[in-house]
Amino acid sequence: MLLTTQDRFEDHEIAVSLGIVKGNTIRARHIGKDIMAAIRNFVGGEVIEYTKLMAESREQAQDRMVKAAEELGANGITGIRFTSAAVMNSAAEILVYGTAVKLK
Repeated sequence: MLLTTQDRFEDHEIAVSLGIVKGNTIRARHIGKDIMAAIRNFVGGEVIEYTKLMAESREQAQDRMVKAAEELGANGITGIRFTSAAVMNSAAEILVYGTAVKLK
């Protein structure tokens, strides 16, 4: 599966656009990670516990989007965008979406 944030692939021609595909996940924080993050808040620096959590969330959402595209028979996704939003005080949603395409 070829993926791009651009509207088209430089080296491939789009034969057909199959529509929007998306993947999402909602993750809640873990109390143990919150304690470590609170300590880092006092001393400064990157909150690696949350960085890792968000990276894993993005990967899971992207995998779900790719699966949705494969189910449509796509071999590429263009115009990929990521967004996130707080769902509640201790949980966030990661959403990734794009256009499933069949490339020549």
